[in-house]
Amino acid sequence: MNALLTHKNAFVTGATSGIGRATALRFVREGARVAAVGRNASALAELVELAKAASKDGPDRVVPITADLTSDAARAAAVDQARRALGGIDVLVNAAGILEGGSVEATDLARFDHSMDVNLRVPFDLLRRLLPDLIERKGNVVNVSSVTGTRAFPGVVAYCVSKAALDQLTRCAALELAPRGVRVNAVNPGVVRTGLHRNGGMTEDAYQAFLERSKETHPLGRVGTPDEVAAAIAFLASDQAGWITAATLPIDGGRAETCAR
Repeated sequence: MNALLTHKNAFVTGATSGIGRATALRFVREGARVAAVGRNASALAELVELAKAASKDGPDRVVPITADLTSDAARAAAVDQARRALGGIDVLVNAAGILEGGSVEATDLARFDHSMDVNLRVPFDLLRRLLPDLIERKGNVVNVSSVTGTRAFPGVVAYCVSKAALDQLTRCAALELAPRGVRVNAVNPGVVRTGLHRNGGMTEDAYQAFLERSKETHPLGRVGTPDEVAAAIAFLASDQAGWITAATLPIDGGRAETCAR
């Protein structure tokens, strides 16, 4: 069986952990070359080593790019570096994101703006910067959204709003770019075992209790894994999904159907 992404070049953000790292490795296994973008240089170096094990020619398949994508200059430099190294980009995967807790009352404008910056403004600007490549190569975009983009949950207002906006960006861009041959889709995971919640300030004890509770809130009775989400991203990025655009795909064990339960 042929690999899904042979001869594809991908630009993957958030590649140092969680869904982003799993996606970068899955893309390598599926035959792609990957510009792997993240803030942690040592984690990117580890990713390169993991890619060697995932592919016989792994060292040439991952281009590590250390960048803080909240900087306009860093985004421009990362895109330029990826183009020089790979010769053009076929797939953009916006996997970098943050989760900041807080109710409407407790979320100040600085926290709200930071969530919108990382979860929405950065993906939008990367799409704009890579659009010439995507149009020329008939490429596609996969945004990593969340079940909170389609359903409301208390205590995470900035996160919910930013992911709902990312879903709408996905649909709007898909309609505008379809005549140019560019597809735009999103995946909407439920709870996935990554560092997202702990990075957002959740203590280890609270996180373990949250995972236990998630067995009840997800109808399939468990949380997801980064590899499960990465497999769906790889499919959407492949030519096998060539008639799919503007989709926001739940990968959530049924969580979206239970809403705030």
